[in-house]
Amino acid sequence: MTPKKSTSQTVTSFDGFSIAVVIPCYNEGQSIARVVQEFAAALPEARIFVYDNNSTDDTVAKAEAAGAVVRSEPRQGKGFVVRRMFADIEADILVMVDGDNTYEAARAPVLVRKLINEGLDMVVGARAETKEAGAYRPGHKFGNAMLTGFVRTLFGHGFQDMLSGYRVFSRRFVKSFPATSTGFEIETELTVHALDLEMPCAEVQTAFQDREEGSESKLRTFSDGFRILWTIAKLLKRERPVRLFAALASLSMLIAIWLSLPILFTYFETGLVPRFPTLIVATGFGTVAILAVAVGLILDTVTTGRREIKRLSYLAVPGVLAQLEKAGQPKPNLPGASAKVVHSRGLH
Repeated sequence: MTPKKSTSQTVTSFDGFSIAVVIPCYNEGQSIARVVQEFAAALPEARIFVYDNNSTDDTVAKAEAAGAVVRSEPRQGKGFVVRRMFADIEADILVMVDGDNTYEAARAPVLVRKLINEGLDMVVGARAETKEAGAYRPGHKFGNAMLTGFVRTLFGHGFQDMLSGYRVFSRRFVKSFPATSTGFEIETELTVHALDLEMPCAEVQTAFQDREEGSESKLRTFSDGFRILWTIAKLLKRERPVRLFAALASLSMLIAIWLSLPILFTYFETGLVPRFPTLIVATGFGTVAILAVAVGLILDTVTTGRREIKRLSYLAVPGVLAQLEKAGQPKPNLPGASAKVVHSRGLH
């Protein structure tokens, strides 16, 4: 909580909190300078870090010219970049944003203020489409709504825009996040991590604008959408195994009952057991149902142990309110404190 000297390896202090803006980038030369400049203006004492992911254009040169500290991650994929950023940067608060200039930089102080004043661990900039035509492509909008709905159903309510790339994190979120994703599914993993540990989080509505002309989105609607779906399935197995395997057991048992009922009716009427192959298949589905229940219960024991370890790692890092109390400071009055929070939603 003590102010730090500004060097390429440190993050400057902001009312007692060190804040870093981290920007994952791949071929964003057309917009990165504007993003760096706008966030530097919105959070003037924050340090701006750009993490280049093998760009082949002038992203690095323009980011450096705009005043950012530029670092690189050679493993291709946004998940690798986020993993590297979270490991490298030491700051009380991290502001993560994409380098495509589609997010509202002026809203950053409001997100930071909300995180500090309410003692949160993550604030998501929920995208609200501007009047510009095409700012939020229909395929992306539908996919986001569908995937967010899946996560809300499977892991709990709390987020309306799960795939937003504009987020503010506390140190204890960053240092307790065991990232495993490699690509654009990283936002799904961030969301499920918060839901699984029941962290205090919120959303604040922010404007979402179209990319600059000539700039191309790196998100592939269908292929990345399927990867996110697969990630949700893996996270369900990892974090909610009883729910997954109970569903599989129920399906197998229903099939077993459906196949065996005609055979049972015939047996009660005639005393004979016809269609032995069908009976064998029904018995197989019944066995699968029993095994699915057993696997679910075993994995749930493992998951409970893992969740306890993650929770202890999370609690080992002081939250923002604890840092304020330790420093004997009142809640800071961050820039933009008078701005109205249009929308916010805490987790249940």
